[in-house]
Amino acid sequence: MKELSITSPAKIVMLVIDGLGGLPDPKTGRTELETARIPHLDALAAGGICGLADPIAPGITPGSGPGHLALFGYDPVTCNIGRGALEAVGIDVELQAGDVAARGNFCTVDEKSIITDRRAGRISNDKCAELCKILDGMSFDGVKVMVYPVREHRFVIIFRGAGLSAEVSESDPSRTGVVPLDITDLNPESRKMAGIANKFAARAGELLAAHHPANMVLLRGFAKKPHFATMQEVYNLNPLAIAVYPMYRGLARLVGMDVARTGTTLEDEFKTLQENYSKYDFFFLHVKWTDTAGEDGDFARKVKVLEQIDAALPALTNLNPDVLVVTGDHSTPAFLRGHSWHPVPVIICAKYCRTDSVKSFSESACLAGGLGRILSVQIMALAMANAQKLTKFGA
Repeated sequence: MKELSITSPAKIVMLVIDGLGGLPDPKTGRTELETARIPHLDALAAGGICGLADPIAPGITPGSGPGHLALFGYDPVTCNIGRGALEAVGIDVELQAGDVAARGNFCTVDEKSIITDRRAGRISNDKCAELCKILDGMSFDGVKVMVYPVREHRFVIIFRGAGLSAEVSESDPSRTGVVPLDITDLNPESRKMAGIANKFAARAGELLAAHHPANMVLLRGFAKKPHFATMQEVYNLNPLAIAVYPMYRGLARLVGMDVARTGTTLEDEFKTLQENYSKYDFFFLHVKWTDTAGEDGDFARKVKVLEQIDAALPALTNLNPDVLVVTGDHSTPAFLRGHSWHPVPVIICAKYCRTDSVKSFSESACLAGGLGRILSVQIMALAMANAQKLTKFGA
């Protein structure tokens, strides 16, 4: 890509509908996409070329970080990033050399310390900030602990001190009905980090005991700040990210994107795109709420969000981008209440696309599309090619 990428006036918009893919409702036999009334997305599918994309590889369930990195053309295996670093950068927390960052969830446990809600009922942002103040400023064995609110039940914890390794396990078992896991070292160098993280979790449980439903913490995604070649270096692009949630803003920063200030609604995001459209040639536009509904197991709400996206879509398509990509970072079927391994529908609309016979935007329709089944990491090259931003390979 570094050798082939060239500049051109063409503009690329990548609309990422988080958790886009789903599974059929047993009552109707239709997925969320097949249930939703989405005439504008259907029109895009009919006018472009469609397919299904595996974020990592067939059968592998991706996290949000690797799912997005793949969409940006970075190998999601060799460029894997811990969630903690993503969250920290997303809220403008500067990671120093040697820092270890972790993603935290406030959660609910019963009198036997069994997890009953991994997200503490999605507490308010204000409550999250209040609880973070209670946990902030601890110190264990010479390591300072800093706690920052993110959104709802999410927070970031930074461990700052000498001799810390991020190679530790997580305390989040990713399910309810069990107790939080002990954090263990994955190599001898990480023994100190594991011990300090367990001490923090134990102390947090003591301090939060009276704050039901947020009366315990779960820690995952321990990481140090990575260093990647930027999208400017790889693609000769001038990229902008438009995202509400901090983690996705952080991910965009790590690959060199500017990050726009935007509001908290879908309409705010599309307005931000319009306001910045003349200044950049690549736009990453992220929509989170489909994923949230899927994780909550709320099929009807995910359908409603898809319909809201579709209704707002003319604000994007009226800009007439030279290349428009619509896809997701992974599937989040409401039926499974979490990420899954299922491939994700994808549309590419551009002047030079060979259109196919697909007439609607859904998992089953895209299965018959002209792109076939590809890897998400291949989408960026297709977008660049259709924008005439790649030169010929070889003589």
